[in-house]
Amino acid sequence: MLFLLTSLIAANAADYPDPGLKGKKVLYVWGGWAGHEPKQSVDVFVPWMRSEGAEVIVSETLDSYLDEKLMESLDLIVQIWTMGSITNDQEAALLKAVERGVGLAGWHGGTGDSFRNNVNYQFMIGGQWVAHPGGVIDYSVNITNSKDPVTKGLSDFNMHSEQYYMHVDPNVKVLATTSFTGEHAAWIEGSVMPVVWKKYYGNGRVFYSSLGHVMADFEVPQALEIQKRGIRWASESKYQEKEKWLSPVYQK
Repeated sequence: MLFLLTSLIAANAADYPDPGLKGKKVLYVWGGWAGHEPKQSVDVFVPWMRSEGAEVIVSETLDSYLDEKLMESLDLIVQIWTMGSITNDQEAALLKAVERGVGLAGWHGGTGDSFRNNVNYQFMIGGQWVAHPGGVIDYSVNITNSKDPVTKGLSDFNMHSEQYYMHVDPNVKVLATTSFTGEHAAWIEGSVMPVVWKKYYGNGRVFYSSLGHVMADFEVPQALEIQKRGIRWASESKYQEKEKWLSPVYQK
């Protein structure tokens, strides 16, 4: 499976016209709950990033965030760390780096359910997982922004995975959503939930997708392509003009 995913990633590398990851320095931090396959994710995404010309440092410890020299040299952090704990110093160092302009990208619980007691971290990400009614089920993902480079040219698609119900910042720029049927929680029937979004934290680009419960989820071409494009987008914080991202759901 890992060979197949790596081949799919490499085959689609030319589809994105952005300068991408060439010459970028990336910190890939993995750990936390093993059920989300953080170790396996290294074998899927790190070879692809390196094939695009990125220098990738792989770390199994959040203490990497305390290395000031390293953090100052980065263009991007990819964090896959579910249900862990982070110290105040580690969190402060991470937030400082992103606010300064280091991009941050991730997916599913590895980024959207990392540190449940750390609201400042959640403020940076723009959301927090709270439920996946029914567990692994069939559901659809709808592309809601077909002009953004991350989702341009992609069509709606189906998943067989966990459908994340999240508490989401109502100002993030949402690129894809999913709707709940109510089969597993009748009171949320018709609820529409963001699946993919982008935002800024200070000067740093933050990209999140709730897809990717296990690496097999990325065998769905759209899920894989969205994640690749989001990683590339987040890596450009220091090199591109700041985008207008605030998209308030509520009006004055």
